[in-house]
Amino acid sequence: MTITEKKGILRIALYAGEIMLKNGAEIYRVEDTITRICMSKNINHVNAFVTPTGIFVSDDRMDGISFIKRIKSRSLNLHKVSMVNNFSRDYVNSHMTISQALSALKQIEKADKYSIFVRLFFTGVIGGFFSLMFGGEFLDFISAFIISMISIFIADEITKISDTSFLSTIAASSIIGLLGILFTLIGIGKSLDMIIVGSIMPLVPGVSFTNGLRDFISGDLLGGLAKIFEAIFIAICIAVGIGIVFQLWVNWFGGAF
Repeated sequence: MTITEKKGILRIALYAGEIMLKNGAEIYRVEDTITRICMSKNINHVNAFVTPTGIFVSDDRMDGISFIKRIKSRSLNLHKVSMVNNFSRDYVNSHMTISQALSALKQIEKADKYSIFVRLFFTGVIGGFFSLMFGGEFLDFISAFIISMISIFIADEITKISDTSFLSTIAASSIIGLLGILFTLIGIGKSLDMIIVGSIMPLVPGVSFTNGLRDFISGDLLGGLAKIFEAIFIAICIAVGIGIVFQLWVNWFGGAF
């Protein structure tokens, strides 16, 4: 195998890992995918080290080729993770060329997300039914349905401007608090608590926290702790956003709901 071919395979493995990490895959799954892709093409001494913000891939034999990729933004799209998993199986079990593999990965990266209308509608459904599940009434369902859609839309718009997820989370949770109070005052909703609880559920970082625990249990202490603390900090941002609105409401209007 020539050095050019080896570099091409490492680039494929790095690209596959990048797509997975950007879309919410666990650290150990990313490392395993990179290693399997390389070993399937007889690169048996590959080292893959992945953190939530970076990927390091190297071949520690003879030529010592190394690649580093900085991951600046992350989201949640498990469909793309599944597509990369399927790609890695196809790549390992076939004679796919480097150019064909890169082309397939580019198509996965560019794969369309669900339309904004689908995402907003089902986000509203999630928020509304959580409100019912925690003891809310039908009016609380309607309120949580509307507020959830508005908050996620605002979060998406802020994300387009800034990759800082904490900023969009604080803004979205503030909107939830403000609209929850307004909907209760004008009679659209009955229980402010149930409206707030239902509406914040789409923002809760459950997948990140679960993935962090899985990474931690599998022995990836650095990546696991990073994801767990990220999830905890997002939860704090949710509390801060709603708390700010409630505190302002109490100071300006005497806390009358």
